[in-house]
Amino acid sequence: MATTTPLHFSPSDHGVVNHSGELATRSQVLQMTTHTTLDEVFRRRVRLNPDSLAYMQYDDKKQAWQNYTWKETADEVCLWQSMLRSLHLVQGDRVAIMMNNSREWVIFDQAALGLGLVSVPIYTSDRADNIDWILKDAGCKALLIKGQEQWDTLVDIRSRIQTLDALFSFEVLYDAPSNYRLVKKSLPGFAGILANGLTNADDLATIVYTSGTTGRPKGVMLTHRNILFNTEAGLSAVEVREDDLMLSFLPLSHALERTIGYYLPIVAGSSVAFARSIELLGEDLQYVKPTLLISVPRIYERVHARIEETLASSSAVKQRLFSMAVNVGWHHFLHRQHRAGWSPKLLFHPLLDRLVGAKIRSKLGGRLRFAISGGAPLAPPISRFFISLGIEILQGYGLTETSPVISVNRLEDNEPESVGTPLPGIEVCVGENDELLTRSPCIMAGYWNQPQASAEIMTDDGWLHTGDQVEIGPRGHIRITGRIKDILVLSTGEKIGPSEIEQALSSSQLVEQVLVIGEGHPFLTALVVANKSLLNERMNQDAAPGSKAESVLLEALLPTLHEIPGYVHLGGVAIVDEPFTIENGMMTPTMKLKRKKILANYHGMVEVLYEGH
Repeated sequence: MATTTPLHFSPSDHGVVNHSGELATRSQVLQMTTHTTLDEVFRRRVRLNPDSLAYMQYDDKKQAWQNYTWKETADEVCLWQSMLRSLHLVQGDRVAIMMNNSREWVIFDQAALGLGLVSVPIYTSDRADNIDWILKDAGCKALLIKGQEQWDTLVDIRSRIQTLDALFSFEVLYDAPSNYRLVKKSLPGFAGILANGLTNADDLATIVYTSGTTGRPKGVMLTHRNILFNTEAGLSAVEVREDDLMLSFLPLSHALERTIGYYLPIVAGSSVAFARSIELLGEDLQYVKPTLLISVPRIYERVHARIEETLASSSAVKQRLFSMAVNVGWHHFLHRQHRAGWSPKLLFHPLLDRLVGAKIRSKLGGRLRFAISGGAPLAPPISRFFISLGIEILQGYGLTETSPVISVNRLEDNEPESVGTPLPGIEVCVGENDELLTRSPCIMAGYWNQPQASAEIMTDDGWLHTGDQVEIGPRGHIRITGRIKDILVLSTGEKIGPSEIEQALSSSQLVEQVLVIGEGHPFLTALVVANKSLLNERMNQDAAPGSKAESVLLEALLPTLHEIPGYVHLGGVAIVDEPFTIENGMMTPTMKLKRKKILANYHGMVEVLYEGH
C-alpha cells in the first residue's frame, strides 16, 4: 500500500525558547492525559485562571469592546446547561449552532459538551436546503441562531425547524414558531455549577459537515480525544503563550478555527477576540492588536492585492524602496533560517524594515508574532511577500477528517513553498499515485450514517487517504502537488494537476480568482475573475489599439508559468463578469471553488475557448 517509510515526529519533552533567548516555561498549558475531555479542560482553565481575560467582543448596544473573564464565561455556560437540561435531552443527542463567531458560540458549545451532547456547526452563509439536509441527517434536537436575520434566511425550511425540540435565539423573532425560546444571558440570583463527569474521551464531541464541492456534505465524527490530541500536538510544534491574543474571524464552523482558534487557547490559557466582520477586519486589527492570526489564503491574497494596487499608483522612488525592502527582507529571513549566508545588504535591513515593513505590520495591529494559513494552498510568492516584510506566515495542512491539522511549518524551520512537517505523533507516508496517507489519534471516528464512505477513505490498519498528491522533502517537509480527483487528463494524454497552475496564475496582480480547465482538450484554458482596474490600466498603457482584454490578460499571465513544466500550455483565458462567491454558489463555505458548478455556469464561455480545436 505505502511506497515509503512512514514519517513520525515525536513530541519534545523540552520547553520552548522565547524571544529573549531564555527557556520559557509552559506552566499555564494544561497537561492532558488520554482520558481528558474538552469540557474538562474548560473547567480546569476556569479554576486555574478565573479572573484572567478569556474573550473580547464588540457590544453593539454599548458601541464598545467588552472584556470577559473565564469565570464570567463559565457562569453563562452554567445558565445554558440549565436551559438545555429543560429539554430533557439524553447524552449523544445532537444540537446545532448557526451563528457568527462569538462568545455565545463558545458558551453554547461548552454547555453542550459538558452535558454529553454533540454539537453540529452550521455555516451562516450556507443555503437553506443544505441546512435542512444537515438538520435531518444529524437528527438535531435543537438549533441556536442569533436572531431575525438568520430566521429570515431559513424561511424555506421553517417546517423542518418547527419539528425540533427548541429554536434558541438571542433576539425576539417575528412570526416565531411554537418551539422558539428567547435566550437570556443572565438571571438574577442564578448560581450554577458546571456539569462534571458526563463525558469520556472517546465520546463523540461534534459532527462537522464537510463542504464538498459536489453532492451533499458528509458529517465528520470527531471525538474529544481526536480534537485534544491535535491541540496538544499543535502546541508542541508552535508555541502559544498565556499572553497571546488571537483575533478570530475564520468561521468557527471551520475545523481549523474550531481546534486552533477556540479549543487550543483554552488549553494554552491565551485570549481570543472575535472580529465583527471581514468588512471591519482592518479596524478590528487596529483596536485588538492581536499577536496571532489564523486564516485561509483568500484573506492574505486580498491584503496582498490591496498593497500591490496602492504601490502601483505610488512614485517610482517608493516602488524601488518597497522592492528593496522585500528583497533584503527575504534574504534576512533565509539567513535567520540558516539557509543563506551573510550578505552586506543585510546592513540595510533595519532601516528598510523601519521604512517599509513596520508600516505594513502596523496595519495588522503591530504586535503580530506569527500567522497561520490553512484550508487551501497559499501561493509561495504571497507567502514570501509577507515574510519578507516581517509577517511570519506559517502554512499548514490538514483535513476536517484529521481534527484537522496534519502538518505545519515552524518558526525556526519555515519553508513557505511547503505545508511544513507533520505534527508530533502524526505519521504520514506516500501511497499509490503519490497520495498522502496519514495515521494518528486525530483520525475521525468515521462519517455519520455513511459506513461505506468511511471504509473507502480509511484502511483497516488505520491509514486515512487524504486525496492529495504530495512530495516529501529530505527534511520531511510536505509539498502539495495536486488532488487525486482534480487531475485533468488532456486529449494528448498528459495528466495535469490544476492547483499548482492556479497558484502560479494567482500570483499576478491582475488575477482575483482563477479556475483552470482542460479535461479532454488539447491544452489548458482558464476562467478568470480579473482585477478590472489594473487590467484597464495595463490596456491603456501597454496594449495596442483595438486589443481585447482577454488577449492582454493572457499575455500578462504567461510569464507566471515559467516554473511550470514546458508541456503545460495555457491557450486562452475568459474573463467572467462576477466573483466566485459563497452567495452565488460558486464557492464552498470554506472558500474552495466548486469546479463543476462553475463549469456548468460558464459552459458557453468554455465552448468558445475551444472553438476550432
